[in-house]
Amino acid sequence: MKPLEVLAVASEMSPLVKTGGLADVVGALPAALRAEGVETRTLLPGYPDVIAALGAGETSLAFDDLFGGPAWLHEGRLGEDVIYTLVAPHLYARAGGLYTDANGVDYPDNAFRFAALAWVGAEIAQGALADFLPDVLHAHDWQAALAPAYLHYSGRPRPATIVTVHNIAFQGQFAKELLDDLRLPPQSFQMEGVEYYGAIGFLKAGLQLCDRITTVSPSYALEIETPEFGMGLDGLLRARANVVSGILNGVDEAVWSPATDSRIAARYDAGRLDRRAKNKATLQRRLHLDADPEAFVLGVVSRLSWQKGHDMLLATLPALMARRVQLALIGTGDKHLEESFLAAQDAYPGRVAVTIGYSEDMAHLIQAGADAFLVPSRFEPCGLTQLYALRYGAVPIVSRLGGLKDTIVDANEMALQAGVATGFQFSPPSAEALALALRQAERVFRDKETWRSLQVNGMKTDVSWRHPARRYAALYREAVSGDAVPSLSLPR
Repeated sequence: MKPLEVLAVASEMSPLVKTGGLADVVGALPAALRAEGVETRTLLPGYPDVIAALGAGETSLAFDDLFGGPAWLHEGRLGEDVIYTLVAPHLYARAGGLYTDANGVDYPDNAFRFAALAWVGAEIAQGALADFLPDVLHAHDWQAALAPAYLHYSGRPRPATIVTVHNIAFQGQFAKELLDDLRLPPQSFQMEGVEYYGAIGFLKAGLQLCDRITTVSPSYALEIETPEFGMGLDGLLRARANVVSGILNGVDEAVWSPATDSRIAARYDAGRLDRRAKNKATLQRRLHLDADPEAFVLGVVSRLSWQKGHDMLLATLPALMARRVQLALIGTGDKHLEESFLAAQDAYPGRVAVTIGYSEDMAHLIQAGADAFLVPSRFEPCGLTQLYALRYGAVPIVSRLGGLKDTIVDANEMALQAGVATGFQFSPPSAEALALALRQAERVFRDKETWRSLQVNGMKTDVSWRHPARRYAALYREAVSGDAVPSLSLPR
């Protein structure tokens, strides 16, 4: 049977370029889909790091003027994966981050930078390349979500379209005066098109005009249909609820495996958990934490933000430091949170270790050496770090919402008796509820037999891409074979 062919359009892809979980998903999914009879090619912006990693490649398409300058398409390979790189120096060749400058300010031309990505994705999807005509265009997040709109308004035959929402808080909204410059027709500026509260909404356009919508966990798919979590798009999502589904993320087992991980001090598996102690000792030594094998070490690897709930963690620190608890945190983000955690490190030397920035080596060591892993988010589409923690026997402590709720079995009394618990959930997302969950987790930690059962349960949980890939493959085939479901609207 001929493989189903998919064009994935995304703004980042691990290991080429990454700011968060989006890159991990885009990077891991093609290999998992291959086992399901789906061949994926991925279109990425031509950031300097991507071009450097892939090399010049073969030029397969050229544009004299792509939103302000010449551009061309390079075709290269990353292992078995075909990668298209949109080389447009006027849009992507800059020294700052992917989306913001060195000061953390959004680039003023982001509308054009990612409209270009979506435009070229739509061109490829409609046969611009001689050797590739995809059955499905899969757009990831707002940066690619204008592609279904370009396809819709082109009036030409098009493939099935799917938009995946990795975090609905980021939507891509721009001034309506850019409509013509973005190559969108006048009739597109309406509620049933790209218009969103008087502006142009990239994510809104994709959700309105695509054939199927996915997000990265079943619970988050339901949550974003509510005003509390929908960030203004809940009405549209309720109207299109019949095409919305939640598919959990997986993890790359080749990268995240304590049995083979070269980044940690001692390799281990569920049958050799005693070897984990060497990683804990190494973590304490490298981060200048007290050398205490009986300390309850909490690990955090995260973007520091209000969404992630780190202000709640700060509020609980004084009570934690009154007990035999240590904190190992690595992350970057909100400057006030960065400064507050650094102040906590100064206040509790040997008990709190804070690294501002990111280190892949340290991220792996924290997973391998911390006793518990903390994800106190106020909302969380899926989350990947708690899945890594399950793999590494760092018992997760998480908010009871979104993908955290879907992936962690709470260690309540019944779950402990049944032997199925894998971590701790708390609700509502508040400092008080977090403090109670931490106290409960520390109490169970002192019961070594019960704690070991939580670790083993987590390490035996299937968090691979196998099941999600089957779900995506089935969704692709459904979108290709079925009629496009019409887009509906509800009053705002």
